[in-house]
Amino acid sequence: MTTTPSADDLNAARLLLGQMQDLLAHTGPSSNVPTFADYVPRVLAGMPATKTAVDYKYPLGRIAAAWPDRRIDEPTPTEFKTLIAELVHNRQMRRNDVGGRGTARKAISAIRKLYDFAVDDGYVRPEHNPGAKLAKPRMPPSRRRALSREQLIEINRAAAESSDDPELDTLILRLHTETACRRGGALALREVDLDPAHCLIPQPDSGTASTSKRHHAWADTGSSYPTQPRSTSALPAH
Repeated sequence: MTTTPSADDLNAARLLLGQMQDLLAHTGPSSNVPTFADYVPRVLAGMPATKTAVDYKYPLGRIAAAWPDRRIDEPTPTEFKTLIAELVHNRQMRRNDVGGRGTARKAISAIRKLYDFAVDDGYVRPEHNPGAKLAKPRMPPSRRRALSREQLIEINRAAAESSDDPELDTLILRLHTETACRRGGALALREVDLDPAHCLIPQPDSGTASTSKRHHAWADTGSSYPTQPRSTSALPAH
C-alpha cells in the first residue's frame, strides 16, 4: 500500500538532500588542489603568447606573491576585491589614468581566466568560482574626438609655414585627412600602391593628392620600389 508523504516529510527530505549536497561539495579539500604559487605559472604557460596573456601576467603574479601558500579554492570574492583595491592603489600613474578602472578590469579578467582553467581542471566547482562573482568597473566615455575644421586648418598652416619640408609634411597631413590611415599605414606606403586612375591607395584618395604623392615619389629616401602590388592590410582603416 502506497502512502502519500506529508508536507513535513517532504521538507525534511529536501533539507537532508541539501545538507548532503553541501557535504559532497566541501569534502576532501584537497590535498590535490594547487597553491597560487604552483598554479599561476602553469596557467600562464598554458596561455597563447598574445598581448592579453602579457596583461594577465602582472596581476596574476601579484596574486601569487600575496598568497603563495594558499590553495586556489580558498579565497573569497571579498578577499579578491580587497587585493584588487591594493593593486589599484599601487598602480603606475599615467597621463591617461581613469581612476584605476583599467587596472581593476585587467585584474578581474586575469582572475576570471585563472579560474576558467581551475574549473576545467576540476579544482574548483563552477558554482564556487570567485572570479564569476567579480564585477568589472565601467570605463568612462572616450576622450577621443574629431578635430574641428578650424583646428585642422591651423595644423596645416603651421606645417606649411614652419616645417623643414613643407611639401612633404602637408602631403602627409593630407594623406591622413583623406584616408584616416594610421601612422603605420603612412610609413608603409610605397609608390606602387598609388592608383591615380581610381584615386585609391588602396583607400579612397582625391585625384590631386594621389597625383602629388606619385610626383613626390618620396625622392629623399632613394628607395627602390617593388613591382607587385601590396596587401591592403598595410594601410589599416581607422
